[in-house]
Amino acid sequence: MTEIRNLLLIDNNPAHADAFRETLANIDKGQFHEECLQTLSQGVERLREKTIWAIFANLSLPDSQGLNTLEKLMQAAPDTPILVVGGIEDEELCNEALAHGAKDYLLEGHIDVYSFDRAIRNMLERRTAEEVLFAEKERASVTLNSIGDAVLSTDMAGRVTYLNVVAERITGWKCVEALGRPLHEVFQIIDGTTRKPTPDPMEEAIGENKTVKLTPNCTLIRRDGSEFSIEDSAAPIHDRSGSITGAVIVFHDVTESRVITEQMSHLAQHDILTDLPNRLLLKDRINRAIVAARRNNTRVAVLYLDLDGFKDINDSLGHATGDRVLQSIANRLLSCVRSSDTISRQGGDEFVVLLSEIKQPFDAGITARKILTALDEPFSIEGHELQLTASVGLSTYPDDGGDAEILLKHADTAMYEVKKGQHHNFLFFNHDMNDRTIKRKSIEADLRGAVRRKEFVLHYQPKINLRTGSITGAEALIRWLSPDRGLVPPLEFIPIAEESGLILPIGQWVIREACTQAQQWVDAGFRATPVAVNVSSMEFRSEGFLESLRAILQETRLDPHLLELELTESVLMQHAESSVSALTTLKSIGVRLAVDDFGTGYSSLSYLKRFPINSLKIDQSFVRDIATDADDATIVSAVISMARSLRLCVIAEGVETEEQIAFLHSHACDEAQGYYFSKPIVSDQLVRLLETGTAMFAPHAFVSVAS
Repeated sequence: MTEIRNLLLIDNNPAHADAFRETLANIDKGQFHEECLQTLSQGVERLREKTIWAIFANLSLPDSQGLNTLEKLMQAAPDTPILVVGGIEDEELCNEALAHGAKDYLLEGHIDVYSFDRAIRNMLERRTAEEVLFAEKERASVTLNSIGDAVLSTDMAGRVTYLNVVAERITGWKCVEALGRPLHEVFQIIDGTTRKPTPDPMEEAIGENKTVKLTPNCTLIRRDGSEFSIEDSAAPIHDRSGSITGAVIVFHDVTESRVITEQMSHLAQHDILTDLPNRLLLKDRINRAIVAARRNNTRVAVLYLDLDGFKDINDSLGHATGDRVLQSIANRLLSCVRSSDTISRQGGDEFVVLLSEIKQPFDAGITARKILTALDEPFSIEGHELQLTASVGLSTYPDDGGDAEILLKHADTAMYEVKKGQHHNFLFFNHDMNDRTIKRKSIEADLRGAVRRKEFVLHYQPKINLRTGSITGAEALIRWLSPDRGLVPPLEFIPIAEESGLILPIGQWVIREACTQAQQWVDAGFRATPVAVNVSSMEFRSEGFLESLRAILQETRLDPHLLELELTESVLMQHAESSVSALTTLKSIGVRLAVDDFGTGYSSLSYLKRFPINSLKIDQSFVRDIATDADDATIVSAVISMARSLRLCVIAEGVETEEQIAFLHSHACDEAQGYYFSKPIVSDQLVRLLETGTAMFAPHAFVSVAS
């Protein structure tokens, strides 16, 4: 029977609780049970009532602040691992919490389903590894106790007078052979680190007339030259009158337990999956590198690396394949740096490279380019050829900061600037980035509130049949109506929603709202008007997408044929084989499928033929100049011909002029949408267009009647 692990979240932020519950709803069902409380006092009371496997605690609670929260939880549950949650500016406080016994931390700017998922998996891996090591140590301890300690005695002159069976085995000397020999022949010990002889414990015990411990890290050289790590003590032997007659040394072999201790120490400082230094060891090495650079008048560089598209691999091929990819990434990174440099995995798909003792920032740029080139080569993992790119941000000492925290923060900021651009590149930090990062984090924080308060509205842009001029459907386009920011354009918040994982609840809201509206049009007696919704890569690859879609269609009573899902060709081609399977399942539900922004990505015609799609939407970048640019005209004409041969509906986006309409009409394009007909409008405005039931333009005269 699978053990149920109780996870407790103590946090008064509803968004954190929602992300926590959603994580545990999707991760290894039946393995975990979650509970969310809002105050420390509630948490402490719950810890008295039941056994908790792990605690996630915000350091800013209504009834407790800072390290006081951690201390009280450790008192209430001393053996339970604790992960702390801090504010955006609380990383220093979180590091103090680590030093006081917390196992890990999350910052509010990075808290989402995936950060909780990663933290829980890391904690599970760490607990499993610690339990294995602890079990080994316990077995070693029981074995050692069962066979007893080694005992060796000497006289006042330091000659051996006795060895028991265990001492015979450890030293390699039989008692009869050792009797009368000097102690240093039978019991040869050195310092395991310095390799120098250690003080004679018998002389110390006799000289001080008391029990003395063996030198720490003591190593015994056996008769055959092999070595054992030993520990314990030496004590003087007294006769009846109290006079010292010799000494006894009691010791035991701790080689195995010392190895396990070293392994546990290594585990505390290294990533379990890749065996690379973790964030704690990395920060220590950065600070040491800074001290050396200050002394030698050199520089230090920190490269913060994030993989582009790694989540799609995890979602489509599974965590086991994702782990293999991360291990391969680690090996390639190691091949790009010097032995004096450090590669660290920060968790998930984030790595940090520490370059110590460099002369100029330019040198760090050379390494960054070398890393990007190394990662360009495809990864062959379990029969899959996987292509990955990375985004790299760089900071340097002394230009960008004087300690590990600042350098890591600034490199991370530079990395996010790369991800906002073209990916697969590197950038050095500059202080203008800080302002943009603060703005981005502010938008993300407001966006989380917007999700809770449902501050979104949908606008609808009609699609027009170019043969009849009538409305054939509408594309639903989200707008954020913020009470503080006003109407926020999608380009300002959608990328942030995708980065933070908020696109999942937002996307679900869009589909539900669009389906509800389409059914209202049907209930009002209008001719069935299909509604199209854009689906992001993260939504399409998410585990619960299909189940959620089915539930929404059932809840809203909408005929599935009146819902069209638009996915870009880039999303579909990322993992083409799995896309075929997912699209086939969607098609079986009854929804319509369209390839959006066609022509801007890379499509394989063999896959395009296999995708069970209904429509191709020609990107507006090609439509814009079809009347004046021969190349664009040729491309659009070819796409229309290809689509018609595949019996697909062709929709032109971004139509704004009569010349574009004339070209599209003459080349038998099926539908179009754009400002020529109508800007995106609210539902009531679209209803007025539907009420007229007339064409929005005269197909042969190309006269717009759009309002």
